[in-house]
Parts: sequence; C-alpha cells; structure tokens
Amino acid sequence: MSLSRPLLLSAVLLSLAGCQTLPAPAPAAPAAPAAPAAPEVAATPAANDNLNAVAWVQTAEEYHLIAGQTFRAALAELDRAIKTPGWDALVPAERANPADGLPPAIIVDIDETVLDNSPYQARLVRDGGSYNEVTWDAWVREEKARPVPGSLEFAQAAAARGVTIFYVSNRAAHLNEATVANLKAVGFPIESEDQFLGLGFYVDGCEQHGSEKTCRRQHVGRTHRVLMQFGDQIGDMVTIDANTPAGRKQALHPWLGWFGERWFVLPNPTYGSWEPALFNNAWELPATERRQRKLDALNYAE
Repeated sequence: MSLSRPLLLSAVLLSLAGCQTLPAPAPAAPAAPAAPAAPEVAATPAANDNLNAVAWVQTAEEYHLIAGQTFRAALAELDRAIKTPGWDALVPAERANPADGLPPAIIVDIDETVLDNSPYQARLVRDGGSYNEVTWDAWVREEKARPVPGSLEFAQAAAARGVTIFYVSNRAAHLNEATVANLKAVGFPIESEDQFLGLGFYVDGCEQHGSEKTCRRQHVGRTHRVLMQFGDQIGDMVTIDANTPAGRKQALHPWLGWFGERWFVLPNPTYGSWEPALFNNAWELPATERRQRKLDALNYAE
C-alpha cells in the first residue's frame, strides 16, 4: 500500500530528526585541586629536665670557673686552717673528742665533688632514660670519671702539706674497688684504702640512718682534726633532720659562716637531695606528678 504525500513527508521528517547528532554536553568544570596533605607532626617528646643541666656542666666555661675558684679559695684558707689551733670543720655534735693535737684531715664527697659523672648523665639524656642501679654500676665499673675542675690540684696540694684526704661516698659497697681504682688512676692521693668510706661502712657506737654521713664523719673525727669538708649536697657536711625546703635551711643556718672557710659546696644541677625535697621525698609518685610538684615550687612573681 502506497503512502500519501503528506504522510510520506512526515515520515521523512521524522527519519531525519532521528538521525540528528545530539549536542555535546558542556565540559565539566575542572575539579578543585586537592588540598595538600597536612604534614605529619611528630609527637612532641617529653622534656628532659636534665638536658640543660648536663650541657652546662660539660660545656659552660662558667661551671669550670665556679668549680675551679671553689678549690682555689679553699687552698687559700688551707695554711691558716693548719696553723690555727682548734680549727675544726665538724659540728660540735659530731665531735666526741678534742681535736687539738690530732693530725689534719679533709673530708670530701666523691660524685660531682671530686669525680665528674656527667657522661653518665649525658647517656641518660641521649637514651631517654633515668637513673637506675644497673646502668650506674656499669658506669662506675668503666672507671672513666674525670676530676671535677680544680679538685685534683687541691687534693694534691693538701696531701703535700701532710693533710690526709678522706673520701666519704654513698656509692654501694660492691663498687668500692672500682671507685678507689678510678680515684687512683686520675691521681687523687690515697695512701690507704682506709681513706675511702663508702655506704655501709660500719662505725662502732654510732647508729647509721640510711645514707646519711654523720657516723662516717664522726669516725674521721676520732683520729683526725677535720680542717675542711667538700660536697655538692648540704648533707655532705651536716645532718638534715627533715629533707624539706624549710628543713634544709634550718640545718645549714647555724653554720652559714663556715661556707667558703671550712665548708665548700660544688654546683650540681643534675640531681641531689634538693630535688625530692620539692615533692616530699615521694619517689613512688608517677614522674609526671613529681614534675608537676617541681613546677608548683617555682616562683612566677605573679
């Protein structure tokens, strides 16, 4: 059957319409560039309170000058001390017998007074560690501690004047041999091992309390007139009944006139009894709590 002209025209138009190319879609807007990834931020390490302290001891000329001038000041007083009858550096409570006529002696602490253990402290800073007996014992047995600036020259000058040096230390008894060997190796005068009085040294008739040095000072005083004492802690010279800031001041107050004359203190910013005094000697507290209590003890002038 044939199509009429109008129908045929309509069919052609529909056919052509079906063959038309659809217009291309508008190009999509370019995607916004991705924001750069935030750089990874390393976790901030906990502050090591000893970094500046150890760096100061090892590198600051000021530390070397302070230590050196302490021993030079002592040497300037030594001849007067030797010649002055009755001159004694033991507090009366620790002097059980008259000092006159006894041979002269000087009492020194060891660690951070005549031997510098800052390399051990430096290792702790580097390794993120804290003091413990295992690493400390290993360090002592290395026998690498060097003299605190000025200490060796002073000790040798005193020995040349006939003064016996007694080394009173709180190092544990099993470290005695290594300690004496280290002292001798760097030149400190030790005629007899009796000059070394370590922790656990028994003194007849004296009750030892913890690590205090009272009994050992009394022991030296029984046979010698003590001209001077040296240490990095107040407890190296006098007994502290209460290790609190107030108790420490009370212990030294009667003897302030002896400092720089009979008692000489060396700087030690790395450790000492001053630290636990700030948190009531509670070492069992978490490190964060101990640190907070030290922060609380600071003066902010506010």
